[in-house]
Amino acid sequence: MFRKQQAQPKAAAPTRFAMSTYVGDEIQAYATIRDLALAEAEKVTTPLNLERARIANDFVENCLKPARAPYGAQHLPEGDATRERQRCEAVKVRIALLHAHMDAMSRDHVRAA
Repeated sequence: MFRKQQAQPKAAAPTRFAMSTYVGDEIQAYATIRDLALAEAEKVTTPLNLERARIANDFVENCLKPARAPYGAQHLPEGDATRERQRCEAVKVRIALLHAHMDAMSRDHVRAA
C-alpha cells in the first residue's frame, strides 16, 4: 500500500572556485554590456544613450568593490579587477567627452538658428 520514497540525489554544494568563476563570468558579462552601451553612445550620442552607458559603468564599478563576508569568494581575480577598474575610469572619461561634445553641438545648433 505505502510505497517507500526513494531518496533524491542531492546536488553538490558549489565550491568556492565554482562560485568565484560564476561571479567572475557574470561581472565580465556586465562589463560587455557596458562596452556595448558605450559603443552605442559613441555611434548615436544622445542623453539617453549616455545615461545607459553611465549606469552600466557604475554597475560594473560597484561589482568590483571588495566583497564582504560571507561573500569573499565572489569576486574577480585581483589582476582582472584592476584592469576592469582602469577600464571603468576610461569609460567615465569617454562619457564626459561625449557629453561635452553633445553640449557643444547643441550650443552651435542654437546659435545657428
